[in-house]
Amino acid sequence: MHQDDTQVAHAALWMTGAIVSFTAMAVAGRELASAHDTFEIMLYRSLIGIVIVSAVLTATGGWAQVTTRLLWLQGLRNLVHFTGQNLWFFAITLAPLSVVFALEFTQPLWVIVLAPLLIREPMTRIRALAALAGFIGILIVARPSADTLNAGIFAAAGSAFFFALTTISTKRLTRDVSIGCIMFWLTIFQAAFGLIAAGYDGDIAAPTLATLPWLSVIAIGGLVAHFCITNALAIAPATVVVPIDFARLPVIAIVGMLVYGEPLDVWVFVGAAVIFGANYFNILSETRRNRVA
Repeated sequence: MHQDDTQVAHAALWMTGAIVSFTAMAVAGRELASAHDTFEIMLYRSLIGIVIVSAVLTATGGWAQVTTRLLWLQGLRNLVHFTGQNLWFFAITLAPLSVVFALEFTQPLWVIVLAPLLIREPMTRIRALAALAGFIGILIVARPSADTLNAGIFAAAGSAFFFALTTISTKRLTRDVSIGCIMFWLTIFQAAFGLIAAGYDGDIAAPTLATLPWLSVIAIGGLVAHFCITNALAIAPATVVVPIDFARLPVIAIVGMLVYGEPLDVWVFVGAAVIFGANYFNILSETRRNRVA
């Protein structure tokens, strides 16, 4: 097998793991909606995450990487990520799963818009066109009207916005701290935020034998998904990884239809294709520009 074909095959395997993980998280989040609010889900997910990340750091001798450098930025990053993740879990309880996943693909487009303001990356004409096309895709997916707009749609769109802020702050952090350090503080801060938000009313529902497996799926799935994507991007370019990642949409649409009886909406796929096209157009442009540079 040609080396490029091997890289694509390996990237596809890693991305299959990511797609399965994201899909499992969505199903688990919806199954937990009747027993735990989103803050409790985040609390227990993070507590399980602390155990997993600590075990990995111990097994790999990575504790030396964990520092308090840029701790203020770690806290800010996790605050916006906590907000985005709660909006995502809230969205999957109200909107069709395919709609939530389609709107989640707008995250890179928000990065294009926000990066010039926050980390002074230039706004090129190609990036501006990609962002504009992507937001047209949002309108096709949401089809704003009194009948189609609801809190779930706004929550899904808002989660993509906050995930974009997470991406930008992560990009800044990786200049000075390791991934292990970022993951450790992610679980610590998320657990603290979850405890505060879930406990503000003095009532935190404890996990049960029925809910603990679903909470574990969310905790493990979140870590596995990002681990798989990181490995896929390490062995193959984004122009290969992004199209594979787009397979999340038909997979979750089929799961939503089979498990929850959600109809397959052609306009969701049309809008998602426009969003995907905008993202891919921007990636191709950036790749060519980097090669010339």
